[in-house]
Amino acid sequence: MSEQNDSTTEQAPPHAGQIVARAVRLVNKTGLHLRPAALFVKTANRFPDCRVTVSNGVDRVNGKSIMGVVTLAAPCGTELLIEVSGDEAERAMTALCELVANKFDGE
Repeated sequence: MSEQNDSTTEQAPPHAGQIVARAVRLVNKTGLHLRPAALFVKTANRFPDCRVTVSNGVDRVNGKSIMGVVTLAAPCGTELLIEVSGDEAERAMTALCELVANKFDGE
């Protein structure tokens, strides 16, 4: 009688690792228009092994997509939920939260 080898190699799903979620409030006067959205996407893309999603409570979009982030149409005072997964999730989250807190580098 031959035995089958049931051992399988499990691969981690893309963006496995830490999962971090934080709510942030937009404090810059103009909200999340094109320039701040571009800075957000640029910062998110500095972490290629992370998945970033952003939600305004109604829509949930890819935080690495300029078109997605712009469609949130989030004015000043809007609370956004940022979710990051991946091995550098904490570093990515810190960078994104600092960007928002610093009014997108001075806007």
